[in-house]
Amino acid sequence: MIPKFILLPVAALAIPVPAHAAVYLTLEQAQALMFPAATFTAEFRTLSDAQAEAIEKASGVNVRHRTLRVWRVSTGGWFIADEVVGKHDFIPFALALDADGSVKSVEILEYRETYGGDVRDQSWRAQFTGLRNGARLRLNEDIRNISGATLSSRHVTDGVKRLLATYALVLAPEGK
Repeated sequence: MIPKFILLPVAALAIPVPAHAAVYLTLEQAQALMFPAATFTAEFRTLSDAQAEAIEKASGVNVRHRTLRVWRVSTGGWFIADEVVGKHDFIPFALALDADGSVKSVEILEYRETYGGDVRDQSWRAQFTGLRNGARLRLNEDIRNISGATLSSRHVTDGVKRLLATYALVLAPEGK
């Protein structure tokens, strides 16, 4: 029989710990960066089963959370905070939409993975600017993949696609 005091150090070695973790922007910093001089009105909401199903059908991406963290922007448009799964951990990000529902910008708020942090590169994120719901957002075809960051690239792309569908199906009808 192995003594218990030997098992604890061995078990501690088996727990993977990310070698890299960085917080780049708080929500408030992202809001100020993406919509300078604007004010924000929180309009959090919970998706119904029918809304979640419609978003999944339109985007081809699963809705993991029913709660939307959304702010209406005083200068027009929307600010949405969300997260996607990287390889092992969540990637919190923010999406800024212009008043017409097109992507104004995407910001990575935090990144905790060992690899793949290049999704924070401005030139990569700029590929989304101007896109709207229904735009083709396929990795390696419409959106450039980042070598060594394939899962992060795919999941951020899917997250943007899901939020564009969310805007079109849930937020835009209220503005009409």
